[in-house]
Amino acid sequence: MMTKKEQRLRRARQTRIRIAGQGAARLTVNRTNLHIYASVISADGARVLATASTVEAEVRKALGAAGKGANVAAAQQIGQRIAERAKAAGVTQVAFDRAGFAYHGRVKALADAAREAGLQF
Repeated sequence: MMTKKEQRLRRARQTRIRIAGQGAARLTVNRTNLHIYASVISADGARVLATASTVEAEVRKALGAAGKGANVAAAQQIGQRIAERAKAAGVTQVAFDRAGFAYHGRVKALADAAREAGLQF
């Protein structure tokens, strides 16, 4: 029997195989109990083109007194930031890699915010 983490990693592996076949840059999301992280990785997987996370000092300050990095509002901010940084790096078209996480809550909020900010996927 597979553990919960092994099941998630198995789903992530399957998604990454499909994304590699597309040959597109990849927007990868990782979430923990305290933070959410997003990275844009080149099509060949060799370089990280842009990153954003709730660990950054600017983001923590923008979140205010609550300072929580594990909520939908924080995920929306990270989605906007990663889209801006990806566009600055010259990337507008990406494939969304949710890393095996369910597409709801924080992951969905990040994806929706990135789409609104101009990333296409």
